[in-house]
Amino acid sequence: MGCSLMPEIKVDAVVNLAGTGKPNFPVSPTHSGGSALSTLNTYSYTSSGTEPSSPKNGAIWWDSSNNKVKVYIDGGFKEISLNTDYPAGSPPYLGSRGFNIGGTGATNTIQYFDISAGSGNASDFGDLLLNYYDAAAVSNGSRIVLGGGYSNNSPAEVKNVIQYWASATTGNATDFGDLTVARHHLTAAGDATRGIWAAGRNSSNLKTNIMDYVTLASAGNATDFGDRTINGADYISSTNDATYSVFGGGEQKVPPSGGTFTGYTNTLDYVTTQTAANATDFGDRTIVTYDTAQGVIADATRGLFVGGYIASSPYATNVIDYITIASPGNATDFGDLDAARAGVSTTSDGTTGVMMGGFDFPSSSGDHDKIQKVTIQTAANATDFGNLVSTSVGYYNGSGASGAAS
Repeated sequence: MGCSLMPEIKVDAVVNLAGTGKPNFPVSPTHSGGSALSTLNTYSYTSSGTEPSSPKNGAIWWDSSNNKVKVYIDGGFKEISLNTDYPAGSPPYLGSRGFNIGGTGATNTIQYFDISAGSGNASDFGDLLLNYYDAAAVSNGSRIVLGGGYSNNSPAEVKNVIQYWASATTGNATDFGDLTVARHHLTAAGDATRGIWAAGRNSSNLKTNIMDYVTLASAGNATDFGDRTINGADYISSTNDATYSVFGGGEQKVPPSGGTFTGYTNTLDYVTTQTAANATDFGDRTIVTYDTAQGVIADATRGLFVGGYIASSPYATNVIDYITIASPGNATDFGDLDAARAGVSTTSDGTTGVMMGGFDFPSSSGDHDKIQKVTIQTAANATDFGNLVSTSVGYYNGSGASGAAS
């Protein structure tokens, strides 16, 4: 009588008849689906300074240029955090070293400080390629990458330049490549492998809805990502987690090629960072504003938006609000800065959010070198952290970022 059950065979090892080595099969064994057994294990390992080509899910890459371990999952390499100086539970694209970059009507100064210390003043780190303000920076945890901006060097103009430096080594910036379109008053967000620059004002003084991106570990020119939901805007802000990048606020004109000024906006929209496509509506900020903070304040779940200009007196706001990045919806009030302020630079280490500089409007106490802080998971007003190098260097319309200190 026949048996319809498939027998199960468990084998720990297969050897040749002599028991001294591997067997030599005249025909390659297959599994029940008909494919060769060799196809079952898709694991691969690469050690190189550039991303491996044609990886499969589960492929491991030692990124020797940045000393990072990455695994290929669902169409992209994701960083694995090992022994780093990042706070426990923080995203691997952040770090304990904070940066204030450019600003003040155009300066080439890069400043840095230790976020994890809880307080302290900034120090000089190095120089940008030229004087810059209204640029935007993003980080993969070890490399800070700055794109766009306006330079007052001859010729004074809007730039498409992307530049970068290693966060752990003091020194000057190096050329990385170019954005797809020169623009300033833009913003940036990303994850451990990809940086996205969104919107801004181009060299014809027109607002755009452009988004473009780079692989942060590989110097080169940016590639088109898609378009924002708003036809044209500049002076916008951003935040991100490991999956989504969120953009919001700004000053609008419709259409982007010209048209009538339509005021400021509280609109937030978002993209999946590893999937090039147009943005999707996320919700609204608690206030309608532009020239909000530049640089990501976020942890693994929550992102903050800080300050900015508003349409009525006193024409600036001290409001800090927050979103849960993985859950589209409207922002919630978080707390306040010490004063109403626009043009602030911001960054975080995944636990502490840091706000740098800015401009009071009306200018009751002038331009600020103050550094303030909040704990991202604790809604409250900002408290004092320290000071920038000076009020004449990088206090206004610079950019913030963070990375590892070693």
